[in-house]
Amino acid sequence: MQEIGEIIHLASSGRVIIRLRRPLEEGDYICDDSGRRIGRVTELIGPVAAPFASAISLTNNIKKYVGSNVYFLEEPVMKRNKSRRYRR
Repeated sequence: MQEIGEIIHLASSGRVIIRLRRPLEEGDYICDDSGRRIGRVTELIGPVAAPFASAISLTNNIKKYVGSNVYFLEEPVMKRNKSRRYRR
């Protein structure tokens, strides 16, 4: 688990603004210190030297994370095989 930045603001649209210390890609998940996923990065904003990220919250109580550090898990998320879903 790597520290990637700090949540600095909760926008009026419900998105979370994160000051990044390490570059991320769109679609990456952010986690708290216990490893629980709290958001998904939707876009990168700001200058290249000091980027910010806008993320969609995956939890209802995102206000308690404002001001705290966020992390990135490098292990991939298991995906389901959709071809088996409708098999009879």
